[in-house]
Amino acid sequence: MRTRLTGHAPLLSALLLAAPGCFYPSDRGRLLEQNVDRLRAENEALRKELAEARSLVDAQLPRLDEKVAQVNKATEELKKAARQSGADVALDLKKTQEEVVALNGRLEAVEFQSRAQDAALKAVQAEHQGQLDALKGEQARAESEAKRRAEELSRPADKKQFLQLAQDKLKAKELPAARQLLNEWLKKWPRDELAAEAHQALGVSYAEDGKCREALYEFSKVIQDHPKSPSAPDALLRSSTCFSEVGMADESRLALEELLASYPNSAAAKQAKVRLDALKKKGKGKK
Repeated sequence: MRTRLTGHAPLLSALLLAAPGCFYPSDRGRLLEQNVDRLRAENEALRKELAEARSLVDAQLPRLDEKVAQVNKATEELKKAARQSGADVALDLKKTQEEVVALNGRLEAVEFQSRAQDAALKAVQAEHQGQLDALKGEQARAESEAKRRAEELSRPADKKQFLQLAQDKLKAKELPAARQLLNEWLKKWPRDELAAEAHQALGVSYAEDGKCREALYEFSKVIQDHPKSPSAPDALLRSSTCFSEVGMADESRLALEELLASYPNSAAAKQAKVRLDALKKKGKGKK
């Protein structure tokens, strides 16, 4: 009969809520994220430049409107100046028209500059999108190649040897291949006593690939379904780390406290105690 750990309900709920499927790049995931961040920063800089240019246009338009109003007023005054000679009126009118032409030229220049910056921004965005697509394509090719190599591997008929093969791939940092083998193993022997080790290894493969939410799901399977497994203490410790990385500080601390309460004599408990002491000191420092 399966034994349940006391006090697990809040932690398991947090694990399940934190573990919906979401895809991150695998072998080059972090590189992709860094490139995405850089490209987004460049786009943001271009947007700021465009905003400044548009602000310049907005700042100049009221002055242009004021000038046009002045011209209209001057024109009206010229019409009323009956005593003014026809030559003087013609001269003033010519000057006014020249001012209007100059103002229109300035407005057209500003509008042209704004359109040019819009076009430049769109060109840069298109270039960056192309780079992102190339990176995603490269990532997809890497995943496909890893899957192909995993499919070429000979699967041992013995479950222990099969699991050892998957764990060897994990140690060799061949994460996609390790995950494929571990998932195949769990489909064949889902209720075996070694299933805890398989879920634990699968969780570690996700965590090392930066996919903490997927890792949390696998660690929760160990904690909930195999609480007496030797892997359970480490699953709690790694869950604490993943919770911290996804910004769930309270759940991270709760996992450490559960580890100390349920497995006080484990090696993982010693690490949990060190982490909790550090958190307490940090909390006192803030006060």
